[in-house]
Amino acid sequence: MELLPLTLIGWVCTLGSALALAAGAFLIVSAHLSGEAVRRELARRVVEDAALFGLWLLGLAGGIGLLADRAWARPVLELFCAALTALVLIVSVRRLAAAPPPRAALAMQSAFFALPIVAFCVAAIATLRSDAARALG
Repeated sequence: MELLPLTLIGWVCTLGSALALAAGAFLIVSAHLSGEAVRRELARRVVEDAALFGLWLLGLAGGIGLLADRAWARPVLELFCAALTALVLIVSVRRLAAAPPPRAALAMQSAFFALPIVAFCVAAIATLRSDAARALG
């Protein structure tokens, strides 16, 4: 029995990754056009931005591969979901640690943002490891 339909996982990963890539590209181009100080900050974060683009490309490729019934898509999406879960949790914890007290409102905001993403990723990984997904390819 599947926890989530494989096509749902494929579409969510494909569309979510495509939107994240488009938003990231727009933000980088906008920042580049903003001025010299912003360009220096952008250049300072080039490795982080490249890693994020790589992660979203992994999700895009895995989602498209799952929709096209490719056997290599399962491990790619498992890696994407594991990395996305770790990234979301790390960012949430770092934001909470950097904020001045009281942090209750920020903790609630972080929970409302992070928990659905983590829940989807955990369910996707469990589904991708199911017998139905293993029959793929």
